[in-house]
Amino acid sequence: MTSTAMVTRGAMRFLVELGYAPLAEVSLTNGRRADIVSLDRGGRCIIVEVKSGLADFRSDNKWRQYLDYCEEFYFAVDMSFPQEVLEENNSLPGLTGVIVADAFGAEIIRPACGRTVNAARRRALALKMARVGAMRLSGGVSGMDRGQAAGRPTLNPEMPASSSRNHF
Repeated sequence: MTSTAMVTRGAMRFLVELGYAPLAEVSLTNGRRADIVSLDRGGRCIIVEVKSGLADFRSDNKWRQYLDYCEEFYFAVDMSFPQEVLEENNSLPGLTGVIVADAFGAEIIRPACGRTVNAARRRALALKMARVGAMRLSGGVSGMDRGQAAGRPTLNPEMPASSSRNHF
């Protein structure tokens, strides 16, 4: 398992312990893909951007585009990440938090500042996460074609239209 995979796993386990439901690799409506997006029962969102090392951390310019989607934003790094870099002036704005993680768990070493998220955007993100989670769970269902996996019933020309619908 790579360092990035271990940090992702540990950060997600930690978020579950805090009462959040995390999903990895979620595309936002602005076209950006967040490493971890997590929601609590009230719909509050935490986004975590996993950094594989110092070069990855220093070259990331896209993280600000995540801020409109979450109440809290964190960078997650592994134990070998140079902690002194996080304390440098202009290294991190005060609104970002830092999580140190390994494959088994994590710890917040710098809390994030909370923000308010637009209610419509919050609802849209919650619905998107529900769909992404459901699609990932249904991906292993045998016999589903691409249309069914996308939530669209497919019509079998051998069957009448009324009998090809899914009834729940």
